[in-house]
Amino acid sequence: MNSSNLKENNSVGSASAATNRKSVTVMGLGPMGQAMAGVFLESGYAVTVWNRTPSKADELVAKGAIRASAVDEALAANELVILSLTDYDVMYAILEPSSANLSGKVLVNLSSDTPEKVREAAKWLADRGARHVTGGVQTPPSGIGKPESYTYYSGPREVFEAHKETLEVLTGTDYRGEDPGLAMLYYQIQMDIFWTSMLSYLHALAVANANGITAEQFLPYASAALSSLPKFVEFYTPRLDEGKHPGDVDRLAMGLASVEHVVHTTEDAGIDTTLPAAVLEIFKRGMKNGHAGDSFTSLIEIFKNPVRP
Repeated sequence: MNSSNLKENNSVGSASAATNRKSVTVMGLGPMGQAMAGVFLESGYAVTVWNRTPSKADELVAKGAIRASAVDEALAANELVILSLTDYDVMYAILEPSSANLSGKVLVNLSSDTPEKVREAAKWLADRGARHVTGGVQTPPSGIGKPESYTYYSGPREVFEAHKETLEVLTGTDYRGEDPGLAMLYYQIQMDIFWTSMLSYLHALAVANANGITAEQFLPYASAALSSLPKFVEFYTPRLDEGKHPGDVDRLAMGLASVEHVVHTTEDAGIDTTLPAAVLEIFKRGMKNGHAGDSFTSLIEIFKNPVRP
């Protein structure tokens, strides 16, 4: 470890303490980590940064960030450590060699992974004397620093509340509960909707392009279709909570015919049918399970009972 860096960091830390300047460590400087560290700097925080590729910290250091040359140094700089990594496996790779220095730290992990892996990580950190708060960021890097953006959080409430003001520098906060896996669960089910919807848009646009329609020409119609979805979700919500799927508004048999037409239109356009064919297969399974006269929402029962290999 570079002793001159340590002296520099210690002197900066002492100056920060003397002026009661708030401070935070950000580990992981991809686009999201860069945006977070930048917003903290703009908000007057003393920011220590670390990344496996040190050069990624150059711009932030030029703006006043403190570069940690090692993980131990980054952890030592502050109680609050923000992690913005690819996944939780990377967290273990980075932190395991520094386990002895985790005691007393609060790690707010904004990396993506599964709820179960998050729960395991929270226990792993607790066993080493650290406290873990899970975050699921619901905005791209461009939304960091904007209060209308938001992040799901879960974990010990008292820990979240103690650092809420700092976390709200990044985005608005939506605390979901004590279970460390909850924030990640909410994040992943949102991603389920996002990626499925965006992929369906790309598929529809491919069919449109094959018929001479540009993305610009399709834009108002794609937007209208997507903006109508909240009304459908709102209408079906109480029925889904009650487990009722009456065919008074729509019937699965009608939906099956509609999806078949989508598949045939795709074939006629010479476009890959994998996506609509998968949707059609789910409708067919619903029909085989006796839901022909029920609403398409009855397909939730198909999802809850997956076909086992």
